[in-house]
Amino acid sequence: MPELPEVEVVRRGLASWVRGRTITGVQILDPRSVRRHAAGPEDLRGNLEGAVVTDVARRGKFLWMPLVEAADPGSPDSTPPSSSDDDGVPRLALMAHLGMSGQLLMEDTHLPDEKHLKVRLTLSPAVSGDGTPMPAELRFVDQRIFGGVFLTDLQPTPDGAPGGLSETGLPLIPEEAAHIARDPLDPAFSFEDFYVRLRKRKTGIKRALLDQGLISGVGNIYADEALWAAKLHFARPTDTMRRADALRLVDSARDVMTRALAAGGTSFDSLYVNVNGASGYFSRSLNAYGREGEPCPRCAALGLSTLIRRDSFMNRSSYSCPVCQPRPRNGRW
Repeated sequence: MPELPEVEVVRRGLASWVRGRTITGVQILDPRSVRRHAAGPEDLRGNLEGAVVTDVARRGKFLWMPLVEAADPGSPDSTPPSSSDDDGVPRLALMAHLGMSGQLLMEDTHLPDEKHLKVRLTLSPAVSGDGTPMPAELRFVDQRIFGGVFLTDLQPTPDGAPGGLSETGLPLIPEEAAHIARDPLDPAFSFEDFYVRLRKRKTGIKRALLDQGLISGVGNIYADEALWAAKLHFARPTDTMRRADALRLVDSARDVMTRALAAGGTSFDSLYVNVNGASGYFSRSLNAYGREGEPCPRCAALGLSTLIRRDSFMNRSSYSCPVCQPRPRNGRW
């Protein structure tokens, strides 16, 4: 499943292509991909057609596009979507949940449909900075149909800070993402709040990292990589975490995610791609995740021959170095 860096790669790509463009057409090829829109496919289509995408925002793994009414809604008989207040502030957003295999792709109209194309949005004409016409279609492709798109209401953030990473930084967030904690790349992320809540937990540190209500965007891959970088075992009890340990862990998570972003995310198969259909390459830089039986890079630099081990963890796997990350006696799995 895509984690924070992968979704942020998609967000940045979308923002450069769709901001300020009007949705002129909506084609729903598989109703299952809009099942989260309770009012049904026709309502979704009616609200999207004529709306302008003002931005693309993300919190954790949640991605949304705030919408406002177009300045020219069309013919006098048409009814534009009620998507903004009189001051132009968005009230609605198109939410995209990628699930296990969802992809948001920008394509030209003449290109053939993808095999698992589910929803097609046609956008108003636009050109890039060099005068090149931008692709006219935003396509939602989903092989396993765990993801989907739907309209949702926006509400003010409790702290008045931006709802998530975006170009406009509006202090608004979808209802479905309001319970999600801020992530390590969010400028409004508070280490102090995170640490206080962390110490109150009675669990292992990796379970805490995977709790999106405590810190968002961290999945199995980047949890293992951050723990390896911070020299912490995944079963370290949260209530024994010292401030210095927790700060080192958050800094490690932030560093590994920043490097993953620079590499375009982590891809292990063709299901994760950015909006241009390109795969990420951070998997080539992983130090622990998926490296069972391979030398620990840190130990190897010291002349040691320690091998990365794999442990079963929450019906998945956890990878660590038995020397750099010693197992605690009172560990919590």
